[in-house]
Amino acid sequence: MSRLLLLSLLILGLYEPGRVQAAPCGPYSLAFYEHGVLYYREAQGDYAGIDLDVVNELAKRSGCVFNTVLESRVRIWDQLAKNNLDLSVSGIPSPEREQFAEFMLYMQSHNFALIRRELASALSTPEAFLADAKRVVVVVKSFKHGAAFDGWLDKMRAQQRVTEVPDFESAVRVFKLGRADAMLALPTSWPRILRREGLQDQISVLDWAPQDRITAGLIVSRQRVSEADRQRLRSALHSMRKDGTLEAIFKRHVGASLAKATLIETPADAPK
Repeated sequence: MSRLLLLSLLILGLYEPGRVQAAPCGPYSLAFYEHGVLYYREAQGDYAGIDLDVVNELAKRSGCVFNTVLESRVRIWDQLAKNNLDLSVSGIPSPEREQFAEFMLYMQSHNFALIRRELASALSTPEAFLADAKRVVVVVKSFKHGAAFDGWLDKMRAQQRVTEVPDFESAVRVFKLGRADAMLALPTSWPRILRREGLQDQISVLDWAPQDRITAGLIVSRQRVSEADRQRLRSALHSMRKDGTLEAIFKRHVGASLAKATLIETPADAPK
């Protein structure tokens, strides 16, 4: 340890002779994105949400330092793939993505179709929607929607009937302007924004893919975050699940029943 570093630690009260110091964790770059109750700006201007609460608790328990930024989802995936970003939140794994990132999963759900109420009875299934060539769906670019929806979207894209936008706020605007007849969304996405936009009475929520199960969690760069620090984060997340902190965070933002349905209780990679 250099004299200058030792002097700095003594001044800050972070060094005690004879005591082994924990290796620093970070600072790491971590990108949030605005989406539903995961991360949103409150009326007074402050940010809140499940992702923010999870990251703050992870920082406290792991000792890792995060320098946070707000980005679009498209730019986040691009930066992660190019090894220009350390971490992000609420990411859905895929074989391609797992080449460059580890996913520490704690959330599960599936997408629903949000359709104009006057069309819901006639377009009550994905097959009926696909058969009506006039109908358009809007989705967030780069999102994975689950096996059933992704296959359906491929067919819709082949007919040029999919509008792709950078975030869910933009999807709602497109829908509100009448440029799309349906949106795809997770339960954590729509309640707050539909109330804000006055759309809650104009939409029917249809469960087109009850068999789908989408898992999501913290996204950690394999190249930029060391294995030792990834282990710190795994352990911190496991302790949050074990002592009920994760469930309390979800309850605060989505209510008790949805919190139970949304949390992954014991993922396959949980510490034994």
